[in-house]
Amino acid sequence: MLKSLTCATFPTRRTVHFPTIATLSTRLDANAGIERGSSRNATSSFIRSTPPTPTCRTSSSTVSTHSPLLGRYSDPSRYLNANPANNITPHIASLVGRDLHLRPSHPIGIIRAKIQQYFSSLNNNETTYKIFDAEDPIVTTQQCFDDLLISPDHPGRAPTDTYYVSESTLLRTHTSAHQSQHLRSGCDAFLCCGDVYRRDEIDATHYPAFHQMEGVKLMHPRSVENAQGLTGKEWLDSPECRMVESDLKSTLEGLMDHLFGPTHKRWNEDYFPFTQPSFELEIFHNDEWMEVLGCGVIHEEVLQLSNRADRRGWAFGLGLERLAMILFKIPDIRLFWTEDERFHSQFKEGSIVEFRPYSKYPPVFKDIAFWTGSNKDNDDFVENDFFDLVRSIAGDLVERIELIDSFTHPKSGRSSRCYRISYRSMDRNLTNEEIDELQFKLRDECASLGCEVR
Repeated sequence: MLKSLTCATFPTRRTVHFPTIATLSTRLDANAGIERGSSRNATSSFIRSTPPTPTCRTSSSTVSTHSPLLGRYSDPSRYLNANPANNITPHIASLVGRDLHLRPSHPIGIIRAKIQQYFSSLNNNETTYKIFDAEDPIVTTQQCFDDLLISPDHPGRAPTDTYYVSESTLLRTHTSAHQSQHLRSGCDAFLCCGDVYRRDEIDATHYPAFHQMEGVKLMHPRSVENAQGLTGKEWLDSPECRMVESDLKSTLEGLMDHLFGPTHKRWNEDYFPFTQPSFELEIFHNDEWMEVLGCGVIHEEVLQLSNRADRRGWAFGLGLERLAMILFKIPDIRLFWTEDERFHSQFKEGSIVEFRPYSKYPPVFKDIAFWTGSNKDNDDFVENDFFDLVRSIAGDLVERIELIDSFTHPKSGRSSRCYRISYRSMDRNLTNEEIDELQFKLRDECASLGCEVR
């Protein structure tokens, strides 16, 4: 589900936001939850290579460090092509297939395993949760949006928010993109985990690649047989709908206790296109209320599109980075992607321990100011394009980008923006000389966005 930090996972726009069905919110926030591009000139269309067959496991199985599942999608040529709609940068392509969630001793993999462990404890004669955590990150617009009732004009579908491979294929923006295909295949209960991608701001809690967990359960037909034929308000007011809602909430409250220990919880009404009613769950942790996931009763139209109109059920989505940053006390989302052994040596499979910072190198600050557009009527500047450009040049050396000044010229009507870029390595000291080289390249490349550096 679409959402934020990389916090909830149902669709919506990100708020601090951390990633959720996996960011089930229409706020499109993560990285924790629906959805969110620069075109390349060319005429050839994208030809997708045949992907590996999706792997299904039961919720009691595990993935070893040497699993053949690791890295199966790590070929950048699958994501970089000359299609005019393609807006994936080499930096983003290099992240695909890293499979942090499949690494047993990585914080993301540890959280994934703990969630799957909880759901395996719920398996019984009526419900067995299947596990999907090695699926192709390239999905179609139908899978990611249409099957989930996300309208064509939803901002999450725009190339300013989403990484497109071609006009009709993209890097999934939430793991909810696989929901309908598994329902169509006959799955009644499953967990779907994987890396998702969204163009977004740059700070300590947002990253263009993050990980989500989607969960779906269809109720046993006997438990909702009296609701057959009910639609709209009749269904929403029925005892069966309330039963599905109650099962959803009790299941997710149990998950929070499994992860955090007994904790206070509260439910808020929310909105997601693909669930009705919809909710967000907050827990009281470290003396504050924190949103941890989005969820809801699966919309009857989604079930119809999945050829499961005769069933009722629920779905949730959450962001693994958000949970890992809280539980392991990891201060910067970039750390999950480091190769530094001083980071990785601190964690082991099955254990949640507090991260011990091993260094704190000073930041290097650089400002850049530019005019956007030729006049007020011809200004199509998109901030996410600028963020993507900076990251494509400097990679993970970029810690934060902040707009510190903006104004409109009273005569020309042109807009001016000034951004402060914080560069910081997590592994070494940076020099002014190397950052100046990056900054000069950025100044030159700003022309590609129609900007005139001041």
